[in-house]
Amino acid sequence: MCGLAGIIHRGKSSAVGSEMTDMLQSLKHRGPDSTGFAIYGIPEGDDFIMRVKVAEADEMASGFHIHQEIKDRFQVIDDRMAENGVHIKECEQATKYSRCYRFTFGGDMQNLMCYIEDVEGAEILSVGHALQLIKDLGDATVVSDRYKIGVMQGTHALGHTRMATESDVDIRSAHPYWAFPYNDVSVVHNGQITNYWLMRRDMERQGHRFVSNCDSELLAVYVAHHMAHGIELEDVLRRSIDEIDGVFTYLVATADKLGMAKDCMAAKPMVLYESNDLIVMASEEVAIRAVLPYEIDTYDPYDEEVKVWQA
Repeated sequence: MCGLAGIIHRGKSSAVGSEMTDMLQSLKHRGPDSTGFAIYGIPEGDDFIMRVKVAEADEMASGFHIHQEIKDRFQVIDDRMAENGVHIKECEQATKYSRCYRFTFGGDMQNLMCYIEDVEGAEILSVGHALQLIKDLGDATVVSDRYKIGVMQGTHALGHTRMATESDVDIRSAHPYWAFPYNDVSVVHNGQITNYWLMRRDMERQGHRFVSNCDSELLAVYVAHHMAHGIELEDVLRRSIDEIDGVFTYLVATADKLGMAKDCMAAKPMVLYESNDLIVMASEEVAIRAVLPYEIDTYDPYDEEVKVWQA
């Protein structure tokens, strides 16, 4: 089931946090288990933004003991960043179990990320110059209010409402997904990848890390892998249709682009609206109407269709 949404403004920044919240709330019926956002703001110089969590939301009911452990885990992360010459400019405690860091760093980013994720319970949700990836249990309004997403400005965004079918109901299994070493890449997906384990083992042999058993994470790793080797986003999407088996529709965003791909059967829905300065897409037209409540023309992409838009 699941619900996908994407929006991209050409040439300007807008209230994409609020827009994506409205779109995803209208798709709540497609996925009640978790909601995720990938918000792309305007980069500030060479600053990196990192979203990281050190526990699952349901662990917080364990009492004082886990609360102290969480504080200790964040302290270890701070120490390890300082040890590697990271200059932390801002640190926001988004929830008791997650933080957002803004920092500068001139070293090996992949080694730093591995060192941070070696901390007990630590999972990096995203790193980039423009991307902030936020996901949690609950519907769009709950998650948006918890993380103050409604006030976020940016050029484009992805979103996802999840119905868990083959993996756990937790933050780790929620969309969107990001995969290092490529900054600013996020993926949301509706469907099933039937050669998931075969391709996952191939990616792991090449040194890539997986944090969940959700087949959708493969798409993020796959895109990051090929873009890190110099392949353009549109070419990666076209290649995925030939190499990935199953039924799927997925959206991918980078720092300045948003793309979509559908498999050869086009079994998973997607509706598109395009104008000269705005592109909006979703699993159902009701989500597009949530931000464009007037008469518009939409269309459904064909099978094996790939499209990429520039912010």
